[in-house]
Amino acid sequence: MKRKKIAGMCSVLLMFSLVLPGCGSKNQVVNYGDAKEEAASITFFGNKYEPENVTVIEEIISDFMSENPEIRVSYESLKGTEYYEALEKRMSAGKGDDVFMVNHDAVLRLGAEGQLADLSELTAISEYTDRMLSQMDREGKIFWVPTTVSAFGLYCNLDLLEKHKQKIPENLSQWEEVCGYFKGQGITPIIANNDISLKTLAIGAGFYPVYQEGRQQEVFSRLNRGEDSLSQYLTEGFSLADRFIRKGYIDGERAVHTKKTSDDLEEFVKGEAPFMLTGAWAAGRTRDMEPGFEFQVVPIPVLENGALMVINADTRLSVNAHSKNEAAAKKFVEYFTQRENIQKFADQQSSFSPLKEGSPSSREEIQPLIACYQSGRTVIGADGMLNLPIWDLTAQASEKLLAGEALDSVLDWMDQRAEEERSVP
Repeated sequence: MKRKKIAGMCSVLLMFSLVLPGCGSKNQVVNYGDAKEEAASITFFGNKYEPENVTVIEEIISDFMSENPEIRVSYESLKGTEYYEALEKRMSAGKGDDVFMVNHDAVLRLGAEGQLADLSELTAISEYTDRMLSQMDREGKIFWVPTTVSAFGLYCNLDLLEKHKQKIPENLSQWEEVCGYFKGQGITPIIANNDISLKTLAIGAGFYPVYQEGRQQEVFSRLNRGEDSLSQYLTEGFSLADRFIRKGYIDGERAVHTKKTSDDLEEFVKGEAPFMLTGAWAAGRTRDMEPGFEFQVVPIPVLENGALMVINADTRLSVNAHSKNEAAAKKFVEYFTQRENIQKFADQQSSFSPLKEGSPSSREEIQPLIACYQSGRTVIGADGMLNLPIWDLTAQASEKLLAGEALDSVLDWMDQRAEEERSVP
Protein backbone atom coordinates (compact mmCIF):
# COMPACT_ATOMS: atom_id res chain seq x y z
CA MET A 1 0.00 0.00 0.00
CA LYS A 2 1.45 3.25 -1.11
CA ARG A 3 0.89 6.39 0.86
CA LYS A 4 2.16 9.94 0.54
CA LYS A 5 1.99 12.77 2.99
CA ILE A 6 2.86 16.43 2.70
CA ALA A 7 2.67 18.46 5.85
CA GLY A 8 3.32 22.14 6.21
CA MET A 9 4.06 24.53 9.00
CA CYS A 10 3.61 28.25 8.71
CA SER A 11 7.27 29.15 9.08
CA VAL A 12 10.52 27.76 7.81
CA LEU A 13 11.84 25.15 7.43
CA LEU A 14 13.65 21.97 7.86
CA MET A 15 12.71 19.27 5.37
CA PHE A 16 12.79 15.69 6.47
CA SER A 17 11.97 12.57 4.43
CA LEU A 18 11.08 9.31 6.09
CA VAL A 19 10.54 5.99 4.34
CA LEU A 20 9.27 3.06 6.34
CA PRO A 21 10.23 -0.34 4.88
CA GLY A 22 7.99 -3.32 4.32
CA CYS A 23 4.73 -4.01 2.50
CA GLY A 24 2.98 -1.17 4.30
CA SER A 25 5.59 1.40 3.28
CA LYS A 26 4.72 5.04 3.75
CA ASN A 27 6.37 8.03 2.13
CA GLN A 28 6.31 11.32 4.00
CA VAL A 29 7.67 14.76 3.34
CA VAL A 30 7.35 16.94 6.41
CA ASN A 31 8.14 20.60 6.98
CA TYR A 32 9.09 21.47 10.54
CA GLY A 33 9.31 24.98 11.93
CA ASP A 34 8.60 27.16 14.89
CA ALA A 35 4.86 27.71 15.06
CA LYS A 36 2.82 30.11 17.09
CA GLU A 37 1.17 28.41 20.01
CA GLU A 38 -2.33 29.45 18.94
CA ALA A 39 -1.95 28.16 15.36
CA ALA A 40 -4.61 25.68 14.20
CA SER A 41 -3.52 22.44 12.53
CA ILE A 42 -5.82 20.76 10.03
CA THR A 43 -5.38 17.47 8.19
CA PHE A 44 -6.39 16.95 4.55
CA PHE A 45 -6.93 13.37 3.29
CA GLY A 46 -7.35 12.58 -0.40
CA ASN A 47 -7.00 10.06 -3.20
CA LYS A 48 -4.85 12.23 -5.44
CA TYR A 49 -1.49 10.54 -5.02
CA GLU A 50 0.26 11.00 -8.38
CA PRO A 51 3.31 13.32 -8.17
CA GLU A 52 1.83 15.80 -10.66
CA ASN A 53 -1.41 16.02 -8.65
CA VAL A 54 0.38 16.31 -5.33
CA THR A 55 2.54 19.12 -6.71
CA VAL A 56 -0.51 21.26 -7.52
CA ILE A 57 -2.15 20.48 -4.17
CA GLU A 58 1.08 21.33 -2.38
CA GLU A 59 1.27 24.68 -4.22
CA ILE A 60 -2.28 25.55 -3.16
CA ILE A 61 -1.58 24.53 0.44
CA SER A 62 1.65 26.55 0.50
CA ASP A 63 -0.07 29.65 -0.89
CA PHE A 64 -2.91 29.26 1.62
CA MET A 65 -0.51 29.04 4.58
CA SER A 66 1.40 32.08 3.34
CA GLU A 67 -1.82 34.06 3.43
CA ASN A 68 -3.05 32.42 6.64
CA PRO A 69 -0.02 31.86 8.88
CA GLU A 70 -2.28 31.00 11.81
CA ILE A 71 -3.31 27.73 10.09
CA ARG A 72 -1.14 24.72 9.30
CA VAL A 73 -2.26 22.13 6.74
CA SER A 74 -0.97 18.60 6.14
CA TYR A 75 -1.98 16.45 3.16
CA GLU A 76 -2.01 12.66 3.06
CA SER A 77 -3.06 10.48 0.12
CA LEU A 78 -3.89 6.91 -0.71
CA LYS A 79 -4.71 5.32 -4.04
CA GLY A 80 -8.13 4.22 -5.31
CA THR A 81 -10.16 1.73 -3.29
CA GLU A 82 -7.57 1.77 -0.51
CA TYR A 83 -8.41 5.42 0.07
CA TYR A 84 -12.16 4.88 0.48
CA GLU A 85 -11.61 1.89 2.74
CA ALA A 86 -9.33 3.98 4.94
CA LEU A 87 -11.73 6.93 4.88
CA GLU A 88 -14.61 4.76 6.05
CA LYS A 89 -12.53 3.23 8.85
CA ARG A 90 -11.31 6.62 10.08
CA MET A 91 -14.75 8.17 10.07
CA SER A 92 -16.35 5.14 11.74
CA ALA A 93 -13.70 5.25 14.47
CA GLY A 94 -14.24 8.96 15.08
CA LYS A 95 -10.75 9.72 13.78
CA GLY A 96 -11.68 11.40 10.53
CA ASP A 97 -9.52 14.14 9.02
CA ASP A 98 -10.66 17.77 8.98
CA VAL A 99 -10.93 17.95 5.18
CA PHE A 100 -11.21 14.96 2.86
CA MET A 101 -12.12 13.99 -0.69
CA VAL A 102 -15.37 12.16 -1.35
CA ASN A 103 -17.27 10.64 -4.25
CA HIS A 104 -21.01 10.24 -4.82
CA ASP A 105 -21.29 6.97 -2.91
CA ALA A 106 -19.23 8.17 0.06
CA VAL A 107 -21.44 11.27 0.34
CA LEU A 108 -24.55 9.09 0.54
CA ARG A 109 -23.10 7.10 3.43
CA LEU A 110 -21.35 9.86 5.38
CA GLY A 111 -24.16 12.34 4.84
CA ALA A 112 -26.72 9.88 6.25
CA GLU A 113 -24.47 9.47 9.30
CA GLY A 114 -24.30 13.23 9.90
CA GLN A 115 -20.54 13.31 9.38
CA LEU A 116 -20.40 16.09 6.76
CA ALA A 117 -20.43 19.79 7.64
CA ASP A 118 -22.75 22.16 5.77
CA LEU A 119 -20.74 24.28 3.34
CA SER A 120 -23.63 26.34 1.95
CA GLU A 121 -22.29 29.56 3.54
CA LEU A 122 -19.04 29.50 1.56
CA THR A 123 -18.81 32.51 -0.73
CA ALA A 124 -17.54 30.27 -3.54
CA ILE A 125 -20.94 28.54 -3.82
CA SER A 126 -22.41 31.33 -5.96
CA GLU A 127 -19.62 30.81 -8.51
CA TYR A 128 -20.71 27.27 -9.43
CA THR A 129 -22.78 26.56 -12.53
CA ASP A 130 -26.46 25.75 -12.10
CA ARG A 131 -25.78 22.18 -13.21
CA MET A 132 -23.17 21.73 -10.51
CA LEU A 133 -25.42 23.32 -7.89
CA SER A 134 -28.15 20.83 -8.80
CA GLN A 135 -25.67 18.10 -7.87
CA MET A 136 -24.41 19.75 -4.70
CA ASP A 137 -27.69 20.87 -3.10
CA ARG A 138 -29.19 18.45 -0.60
CA GLU A 139 -32.46 19.90 0.75
CA GLY A 140 -30.91 23.34 1.10
CA LYS A 141 -27.57 22.13 2.44
CA ILE A 142 -24.28 21.53 0.66
CA PHE A 143 -21.98 18.84 2.00
CA TRP A 144 -19.28 18.89 -0.68
CA VAL A 145 -17.81 21.16 -3.33
CA PRO A 146 -16.25 19.99 -6.61
CA THR A 147 -12.93 21.28 -7.87
CA THR A 148 -13.15 19.72 -11.34
CA VAL A 149 -15.58 18.17 -13.80
CA SER A 150 -13.96 14.97 -14.98
CA ALA A 151 -14.72 13.38 -18.33
CA PHE A 152 -14.58 9.82 -19.63
CA GLY A 153 -13.75 9.29 -23.28
CA LEU A 154 -12.33 7.06 -25.96
CA TYR A 155 -8.55 7.27 -26.42
CA CYS A 156 -7.61 6.84 -30.07
CA ASN A 157 -4.17 5.87 -31.39
CA LEU A 158 -4.10 8.17 -34.41
CA ASP A 159 -0.98 6.64 -35.95
CA LEU A 160 -2.34 3.10 -35.79
CA LEU A 161 -5.67 4.15 -37.25
CA GLU A 162 -3.92 5.95 -40.10
CA LYS A 163 -1.63 2.99 -40.75
CA HIS A 164 -4.66 0.77 -41.23
CA LYS A 165 -6.59 3.45 -43.18
CA GLN A 166 -9.27 3.63 -40.46
CA LYS A 167 -10.97 6.76 -39.13
CA ILE A 168 -11.94 7.90 -35.65
CA PRO A 169 -15.48 6.52 -35.18
CA GLU A 170 -18.23 9.09 -34.75
CA ASN A 171 -21.15 6.75 -34.01
CA LEU A 172 -21.79 3.18 -32.85
CA SER A 173 -21.96 1.54 -36.27
CA GLN A 174 -18.65 3.12 -37.29
CA TRP A 175 -17.05 2.04 -34.01
CA GLU A 176 -18.17 -1.55 -34.41
CA GLU A 177 -16.99 -1.54 -38.02
CA VAL A 178 -13.50 -0.34 -37.03
CA CYS A 179 -13.36 -2.80 -34.15
CA GLY A 180 -14.40 -5.61 -36.50
CA TYR A 181 -11.63 -4.66 -38.89
CA PHE A 182 -8.91 -4.75 -36.22
CA LYS A 183 -10.24 -7.99 -34.76
CA GLY A 184 -9.92 -9.46 -38.25
CA GLN A 185 -6.28 -8.37 -38.21
CA GLY A 186 -5.68 -10.31 -35.00
CA ILE A 187 -5.70 -7.16 -32.83
CA THR A 188 -7.94 -6.73 -29.77
CA PRO A 189 -9.15 -3.19 -30.49
CA ILE A 190 -10.26 -1.85 -27.08
CA ILE A 191 -8.16 -1.71 -23.92
CA ALA A 192 -10.49 -1.73 -20.91
CA ASN A 193 -9.99 -1.73 -17.15
CA ASN A 194 -11.92 -3.44 -14.37
CA ASP A 195 -13.56 -0.29 -13.02
CA ILE A 196 -14.68 2.59 -15.23
CA SER A 197 -14.54 1.31 -18.82
CA LEU A 198 -17.73 -0.75 -19.03
CA LYS A 199 -19.77 1.21 -16.53
CA THR A 200 -19.30 4.47 -18.40
CA LEU A 201 -20.53 2.72 -21.54
CA ALA A 202 -23.55 1.39 -19.67
CA ILE A 203 -24.43 4.61 -17.82
CA GLY A 204 -23.86 6.77 -20.89
CA ALA A 205 -25.91 4.68 -23.30
CA GLY A 206 -28.60 3.94 -20.71
CA PHE A 207 -29.30 7.38 -19.31
CA TYR A 208 -28.56 9.55 -22.36
CA PRO A 209 -32.24 9.80 -23.44
CA VAL A 210 -33.20 10.74 -19.87
CA TYR A 211 -30.78 13.68 -19.86
CA GLN A 212 -31.68 14.83 -23.35
CA GLU A 213 -35.36 14.88 -22.41
CA GLY A 214 -34.68 16.61 -19.08
CA ARG A 215 -36.32 13.81 -17.07
CA GLN A 216 -33.53 13.27 -14.54
CA GLN A 217 -35.52 14.33 -11.48
CA GLU A 218 -38.52 12.19 -12.45
CA VAL A 219 -36.48 9.09 -13.31
CA PHE A 220 -34.12 9.26 -10.34
CA SER A 221 -37.04 9.81 -7.97
CA ARG A 222 -38.64 6.64 -9.30
CA LEU A 223 -35.37 4.76 -8.90
CA ASN A 224 -34.94 6.09 -5.36
CA ARG A 225 -38.42 4.87 -4.43
CA GLY A 226 -37.92 1.49 -6.09
CA GLU A 227 -40.67 2.08 -8.64
CA ASP A 228 -38.15 1.47 -11.44
CA SER A 229 -35.15 -0.85 -11.49
CA LEU A 230 -31.64 0.11 -12.57
CA SER A 231 -31.70 -2.59 -15.23
CA GLN A 232 -34.60 -0.82 -16.97
CA TYR A 233 -32.13 1.89 -17.91
CA LEU A 234 -28.78 0.10 -17.97
CA THR A 235 -29.64 -3.07 -19.90
CA GLU A 236 -28.92 -1.43 -23.26
CA GLY A 237 -25.48 -0.20 -22.21
CA PHE A 238 -24.42 -3.40 -20.46
CA SER A 239 -25.73 -5.41 -23.42
CA LEU A 240 -23.39 -3.39 -25.64
CA ALA A 241 -20.49 -4.06 -23.28
CA ASP A 242 -21.36 -7.76 -23.22
CA ARG A 243 -21.48 -7.83 -27.01
CA PHE A 244 -18.05 -6.20 -27.24
CA ILE A 245 -16.64 -8.86 -24.91
CA ARG A 246 -18.25 -11.77 -26.76
CA LYS A 247 -17.02 -10.47 -30.13
CA GLY A 248 -13.50 -10.16 -28.77
CA TYR A 249 -13.36 -6.38 -29.08
CA ILE A 250 -12.51 -6.35 -25.35
CA ASP A 251 -10.42 -9.09 -23.73
CA GLY A 252 -12.50 -9.81 -20.65
CA GLU A 253 -9.99 -12.18 -19.07
CA ARG A 254 -7.30 -9.53 -19.28
CA ALA A 255 -9.45 -6.51 -18.44
CA VAL A 256 -10.78 -8.03 -15.22
CA HIS A 257 -7.24 -7.73 -13.83
CA THR A 258 -6.45 -4.35 -15.40
CA LYS A 259 -6.41 -1.38 -13.01
CA LYS A 260 -7.75 1.94 -14.20
CA THR A 261 -5.43 4.74 -15.31
CA SER A 262 -2.38 2.61 -14.54
CA ASP A 263 -2.31 -0.87 -16.09
CA ASP A 264 -4.51 0.27 -18.97
CA LEU A 265 -2.22 3.22 -19.73
CA GLU A 266 0.79 0.92 -19.80
CA GLU A 267 -0.96 -1.28 -22.35
CA PHE A 268 -2.10 1.64 -24.49
CA VAL A 269 1.33 3.27 -24.79
CA LYS A 270 2.69 0.08 -26.34
CA GLY A 271 0.87 1.22 -29.47
CA GLU A 272 -0.66 -2.16 -30.27
CA ALA A 273 -4.37 -1.27 -29.85
CA PRO A 274 -6.33 1.53 -31.52
CA PHE A 275 -8.64 2.35 -28.57
CA MET A 276 -8.74 2.65 -24.78
CA LEU A 277 -11.73 3.48 -22.58
CA THR A 278 -10.74 5.40 -19.45
CA GLY A 279 -10.74 8.80 -17.79
CA ALA A 280 -9.67 11.80 -19.86
CA TRP A 281 -7.84 13.10 -16.79
CA ALA A 282 -5.08 10.59 -17.54
CA ALA A 283 -4.26 12.25 -20.90
CA GLY A 284 -1.35 14.19 -19.42
CA ARG A 285 0.01 11.13 -17.68
CA THR A 286 -0.28 9.16 -20.93
CA ARG A 287 1.60 11.86 -22.82
CA ASP A 288 4.33 11.89 -20.16
CA MET A 289 4.80 8.15 -20.72
CA GLU A 290 6.11 9.05 -24.20
CA PRO A 291 3.97 6.60 -26.19
CA GLY A 292 5.74 7.20 -29.51
CA PHE A 293 2.49 7.94 -31.33
CA GLU A 294 -0.12 10.68 -31.46
CA PHE A 295 -3.41 10.16 -29.65
CA GLN A 296 -6.64 11.99 -28.92
CA VAL A 297 -9.46 11.53 -26.43
CA VAL A 298 -12.83 11.76 -28.18
CA PRO A 299 -16.48 11.39 -27.08
CA ILE A 300 -17.65 7.79 -26.68
CA PRO A 301 -19.43 6.72 -29.91
CA VAL A 302 -22.20 4.62 -28.36
CA LEU A 303 -25.15 6.29 -30.11
CA GLU A 304 -26.54 5.32 -33.49
CA ASN A 305 -26.40 8.97 -34.52
CA GLY A 306 -23.36 10.22 -32.67
CA ALA A 307 -21.28 10.20 -29.51
CA LEU A 308 -21.59 11.36 -25.90
CA MET A 309 -19.51 12.12 -22.84
CA VAL A 310 -19.90 10.77 -19.34
CA ILE A 311 -18.89 13.39 -16.79
CA ASN A 312 -18.73 13.69 -13.01
CA ALA A 313 -18.43 16.48 -10.49
CA ASP A 314 -15.04 15.42 -9.25
CA THR A 315 -12.28 15.87 -6.69
CA ARG A 316 -15.02 16.75 -4.21
CA LEU A 317 -14.01 18.29 -0.90
CA SER A 318 -15.92 17.83 2.34
CA VAL A 319 -15.35 19.04 5.89
CA ASN A 320 -15.71 16.79 8.91
CA ALA A 321 -18.80 17.86 10.88
CA HIS A 322 -16.99 16.82 14.07
CA SER A 323 -13.75 18.63 13.34
CA LYS A 324 -12.29 20.59 16.25
CA ASN A 325 -11.03 23.09 13.68
CA GLU A 326 -14.13 23.36 11.53
CA ALA A 327 -13.76 27.10 10.89
CA ALA A 328 -10.15 26.69 9.76
CA ALA A 329 -11.08 23.70 7.61
CA LYS A 330 -13.84 25.66 5.89
CA LYS A 331 -11.47 28.57 5.35
CA PHE A 332 -9.07 26.22 3.58
CA VAL A 333 -11.82 24.76 1.39
CA GLU A 334 -12.94 28.31 0.57
CA TYR A 335 -9.40 29.10 -0.56
CA PHE A 336 -9.01 25.86 -2.55
CA THR A 337 -12.16 26.68 -4.53
CA GLN A 338 -11.08 30.15 -5.58
CA ARG A 339 -11.30 30.54 -9.34
CA GLU A 340 -7.55 30.62 -9.99
CA ASN A 341 -6.96 27.48 -7.92
CA ILE A 342 -9.81 25.58 -9.56
CA GLN A 343 -8.51 26.55 -12.98
CA LYS A 344 -5.00 25.44 -12.06
CA PHE A 345 -6.27 22.12 -10.76
CA ALA A 346 -8.66 21.48 -13.69
CA ASP A 347 -5.94 22.26 -16.21
CA GLN A 348 -3.53 19.84 -14.57
CA GLN A 349 -6.27 17.18 -14.38
CA SER A 350 -7.18 17.47 -18.10
CA SER A 351 -10.68 18.31 -16.88
CA PHE A 352 -13.31 21.02 -17.00
CA SER A 353 -14.03 23.79 -14.52
CA PRO A 354 -17.25 23.50 -12.46
CA LEU A 355 -17.49 27.31 -12.23
CA LYS A 356 -19.48 29.75 -14.32
CA GLU A 357 -17.44 30.90 -17.31
CA GLY A 358 -14.71 28.43 -16.34
CA SER A 359 -12.33 27.25 -19.02
CA PRO A 360 -11.63 23.62 -19.93
CA SER A 361 -8.14 22.24 -19.71
CA SER A 362 -5.76 23.42 -22.42
CA ARG A 363 -4.42 19.87 -22.80
CA GLU A 364 -4.21 19.33 -26.56
CA GLU A 365 -5.25 15.68 -26.53
CA ILE A 366 -8.68 16.35 -24.97
CA GLN A 367 -9.74 19.22 -27.22
CA PRO A 368 -12.17 16.98 -29.20
CA LEU A 369 -14.24 16.65 -25.99
CA ILE A 370 -14.93 20.35 -25.61
CA ALA A 371 -17.61 20.73 -28.30
CA CYS A 372 -19.48 17.69 -26.96
CA TYR A 373 -19.34 19.09 -23.43
CA GLN A 374 -20.49 22.55 -24.46
CA SER A 375 -23.35 21.19 -26.59
CA GLY A 376 -24.77 19.26 -23.64
CA ARG A 377 -24.31 15.76 -25.08
CA THR A 378 -23.37 14.54 -21.63
CA VAL A 379 -24.51 12.13 -18.94
CA ILE A 380 -23.52 12.48 -15.29
CA GLY A 381 -21.98 9.21 -14.18
CA ALA A 382 -23.00 9.48 -10.53
CA ASP A 383 -25.86 11.97 -10.37
CA GLY A 384 -26.47 13.64 -7.02
CA MET A 385 -30.22 13.15 -7.43
CA LEU A 386 -29.80 9.38 -7.34
CA ASN A 387 -29.69 7.97 -3.81
CA LEU A 388 -28.12 4.68 -4.86
CA PRO A 389 -24.36 3.92 -4.92
CA ILE A 390 -24.44 3.59 -8.70
CA TRP A 391 -20.70 4.10 -9.13
CA ASP A 392 -19.85 1.07 -6.98
CA LEU A 393 -22.76 -1.07 -8.20
CA THR A 394 -21.90 -0.61 -11.87
CA ALA A 395 -18.20 -1.20 -11.19
CA GLN A 396 -19.00 -4.53 -9.56
CA ALA A 397 -21.40 -5.41 -12.36
CA SER A 398 -18.64 -4.64 -14.87
CA GLU A 399 -16.22 -6.96 -13.09
CA LYS A 400 -18.79 -9.75 -13.19
CA LEU A 401 -19.30 -9.32 -16.92
CA LEU A 402 -15.55 -9.27 -17.55
CA ALA A 403 -15.20 -12.45 -15.47
CA GLY A 404 -17.66 -14.22 -17.78
CA GLU A 405 -20.93 -14.12 -15.83
CA ALA A 406 -24.11 -14.13 -17.91
CA LEU A 407 -25.62 -10.71 -18.64
CA ASP A 408 -29.05 -11.56 -17.18
CA SER A 409 -27.45 -12.84 -13.98
CA VAL A 410 -25.38 -9.67 -13.62
CA LEU A 411 -28.39 -7.39 -14.14
CA ASP A 412 -30.47 -9.39 -11.63
CA TRP A 413 -27.64 -9.10 -9.09
CA MET A 414 -27.42 -5.34 -9.63
CA ASP A 415 -31.17 -4.87 -9.12
CA GLN A 416 -31.10 -7.01 -5.98
CA ARG A 417 -28.20 -5.02 -4.52
CA ALA A 418 -29.99 -1.77 -5.33
CA GLU A 419 -33.06 -3.01 -3.49
CA GLU A 420 -30.93 -3.89 -0.47
CA GLU A 421 -29.46 -0.37 -0.49
CA ARG A 422 -32.96 1.13 -0.51
CA SER A 423 -33.86 -0.88 2.58
CA VAL A 424 -30.94 0.53 4.59
CA PRO A 425 -32.30 3.15 7.05
